[in-house]
Amino acid sequence: MRRFVFYAVLVAFAGRPDVVAASDGLVDEAKAAMKKAASYFRSISTNGGYVGIYSLDLQERYGEAVYEKAGPSEIWVQPPGTPTAGQCYLQAWRVTGDNYYLDAARDVARALVWGQRQIGGWDHRADVAHLNPNATTPIRKQGRCTFDDNITQGALKFLIEADTAINEAWLTEGVELGIAFMLKSQFVNGAWPQWYPLRGGYYDYYTFNDNAINDCIDVILNAHKAYGNDEYLVSARRGGDFIIASQLPEPQAGWAQQYSHDMKPAWARSFEPPGVCSAVTARNIHTLVQLYLYTKDAKYLAPIPAAIEWLNESKIGDNLWARLYEVGSNRPIYGDREDGNKVHYDYEKVSLKERSSYGWRGEYGIGNATSYYHQVKSIGAEAYPAEQQEEPSAALRAERLRKAALSAGKAIAALDRKGRWITKEMITCETFVRNFGILCDYLELAQPAQSP
Repeated sequence: MRRFVFYAVLVAFAGRPDVVAASDGLVDEAKAAMKKAASYFRSISTNGGYVGIYSLDLQERYGEAVYEKAGPSEIWVQPPGTPTAGQCYLQAWRVTGDNYYLDAARDVARALVWGQRQIGGWDHRADVAHLNPNATTPIRKQGRCTFDDNITQGALKFLIEADTAINEAWLTEGVELGIAFMLKSQFVNGAWPQWYPLRGGYYDYYTFNDNAINDCIDVILNAHKAYGNDEYLVSARRGGDFIIASQLPEPQAGWAQQYSHDMKPAWARSFEPPGVCSAVTARNIHTLVQLYLYTKDAKYLAPIPAAIEWLNESKIGDNLWARLYEVGSNRPIYGDREDGNKVHYDYEKVSLKERSSYGWRGEYGIGNATSYYHQVKSIGAEAYPAEQQEEPSAALRAERLRKAALSAGKAIAALDRKGRWITKEMITCETFVRNFGILCDYLELAQPAQSP
């Protein structure tokens, strides 16, 4: 039946781009597939939380990759892990009005709050063996917490979103503890380290790598939007002020991946030399525009033109940049795990394994970041949000719906009889999140959103 609907959609849309997919029964099929997939995924949870990868027989559990084995009572906090699954459930609840998904989101929130460290953040994994249906008070462990890979920020962002929908004292307390941790761990100059409490070495540096500071600013802005506490806005603005202060001088007006406490680009891991980073520069442009839109303060736009000029001058191909450029010479530089602490200038001399694992060359979202700046700059902070909320034309909406329906049909067809999406003989949180999100997005376009 699922494959029949998918091909029916293909045929309908081939000749009629304005056809609404709901007329082919795809809305009902999408809802049924979502419920089936969520029911299976909840059945394999560990006290409401998830790891990144499961073997088909569920005997083996891993984190981000199969080299990170998870214990029997551990969950994975690193996205796309437990918090990302929770966000999917919240989206499903909002678009369908079905409280089944709100219950699923509550289970995820409990797992994260019970896995929260005493100081208020999270590590990449958490043990929730002590969580049971009757548990009322989290038993939190001591330990350091990380801002690497959106771990603490992603958990807290989901919990803030859940707290607006779920009225539970333990949830509000977990959010308050998490936000307090964010404020406590922020340096006076507005930066955040990679880990807190501080542990020494590059872990203590002011860290943009893997979006650390950017994600911190984003979650603090979400907290201010949700709760209106002026202290949160002050923190977010201080983060933006650090971005401005850490910009390197022209003609290399970009940003480094991490800075030592004397504000100089610094080594991190042995294969990560100091340099001006195109990827970080793109993300900082995006965050500065975000701060401008939120605060209406034009100072956050001021550093961007020089950064864009540096990016334009640093291309190594058509829409291609090196990740890192040497401070001073602006020559592309590379590292290699096979001979750490050595700077390479010839990309071809970097090992094939390293070239395929780290992303030393790429587009890094630079085009989107620069377009975002130019669009917002031309429209202005007051007018831009209203323009983004304007209803699309009938033709554009029909085209979006057509593409969403095709993607939804493929996701439905890929679901097996048990309610699993299988990737390379594994069940992964990433695949669940992607396909479940596709179905939610389709429903948002195909029907008016419900009001929970």
